[in-house]
Amino acid sequence: MKITYYGHACFLLETMDNKILFDPFISPNVLAKEIDVDAIEADYILLSHGHEDHVADAESIARRTGATIVAAFEITTWYGQKGIEALWPMNLGGQKQFSFGLVKFVNAVHSSVLPDGTYGGNPGGFVIENEEGCIYFAGDTALSKDMELIRERFQLDWAILPIGDNFTMGVDDAIQACNLIGCDRVLGMHYDTFPYIEIDKDAAEMSFKKAKKELVLLEIGAERQLN
Repeated sequence: MKITYYGHACFLLETMDNKILFDPFISPNVLAKEIDVDAIEADYILLSHGHEDHVADAESIARRTGATIVAAFEITTWYGQKGIEALWPMNLGGQKQFSFGLVKFVNAVHSSVLPDGTYGGNPGGFVIENEEGCIYFAGDTALSKDMELIRERFQLDWAILPIGDNFTMGVDDAIQACNLIGCDRVLGMHYDTFPYIEIDKDAAEMSFKKAKKELVLLEIGAERQLN
């Protein structure tokens, strides 16, 4: 597995000869101004919820690449009304075996509304499991005891967790989430994009280190092998 960070909560996971793009919010993000959205390829686009800062570039990328949008039923319906045909609706607790592996749509504690005010269904996160590894993309979420269910079902190699606080978990809650999900290696997301979620990155890394956990904060555009 290889992952590329495109800022905020947007990651591109390359695994099993597929490219899976999470929550594309790139062109409106001033911190990602060096990223060429039109150069990003994707086979699948996984959307955790409907907020603008997670779906802004989904439509344009899906139209250009033909990628299948995987999201809550209400979100895929919204894209279907826009003429997007490659869609896979899901809902919480469901799972689907795709060409790149198993995807399970798990609970997230947040809200979800699409950019035009349309109801976006329930927010969620995704667990992806295949022979190359197992990764949890939490989406925007509060700390929740439901996370223990992930540990009971999956052996995670990495977790992608929000750490910016205010709208989601902060650093302390993310550390506690690691204990619930049984994973000590974390890629941080949903921080620094807006003043509300600016963090002290050095302090965040130190807090994880003191808890005997690893926090990786990728530079925008950076890649990392996860194996």
